[in-house]
Amino acid sequence: MEFGKVAVLFGGTSAEREVSLNSGSRVLAALRRQGVNAHPFDPAEMPLDALRAFDRAFIALHGRHGEDGTIQGVLELMQIPFTGSGVMASALGMDKWRTKLLWQAAGLPVPAYALLTADSDFAEVEEALGLPIFVKPACEGSSIGISKVKRRGDLAAAYAEAAQHDPLVLAEQGILGGEYTVGIIEQGGQLRLRGQVQPGRHSVSLPLRPAGRARGADPEAGTGGLPRPWRSWLGACRFPDG
Repeated sequence: MEFGKVAVLFGGTSAEREVSLNSGSRVLAALRRQGVNAHPFDPAEMPLDALRAFDRAFIALHGRHGEDGTIQGVLELMQIPFTGSGVMASALGMDKWRTKLLWQAAGLPVPAYALLTADSDFAEVEEALGLPIFVKPACEGSSIGISKVKRRGDLAAAYAEAAQHDPLVLAEQGILGGEYTVGIIEQGGQLRLRGQVQPGRHSVSLPLRPAGRARGADPEAGTGGLPRPWRSWLGACRFPDG
């Protein structure tokens, strides 16, 4: 398939710029090895109007303005095909609070949570949610600004840290267990997926998030490594070969 001139978008202005530079450079190198006419494009250093010179875009931006529907909207207006989700899915997926509202409206269970402000009664929130509590900026990516509150009285400091990154801060009941990542791609009318299972180490350190080791789900083993409620649904999907 001829892809034309492809812009690989990476870098950007978010708190995850360095992570994006790393992953984007790898994407660029991989595309070039496959003979794709791919070029680097850093929105922090190049005018967005320059994207009109490209036929397609591979989005390797992380965090704000890369995963929140912003760059997706720009590319849609320019009628440039791009990788990943569209504007609405990206915007909702980046906003942890509104994602929860959507899940709740669909009847899905979510951990108990509270929205925090500087005037919140932090002791009352600690009592209501119990420990541990994860405190997060609502609209940041990766583990930026996230804290794990393990002792009573520490919630206020965790809020102050998260509020540096977003005015909307979420305190969420800690649910400890494994971490599961399942990438799903529609191809030829069928869903193809590859599951990954990470050990439940409950770390909120940024370097561990994008670089943490994960064990790929064995296509021959089906979905046995995933939680039971997922298996009946994911079992109907087709794993890619290899």
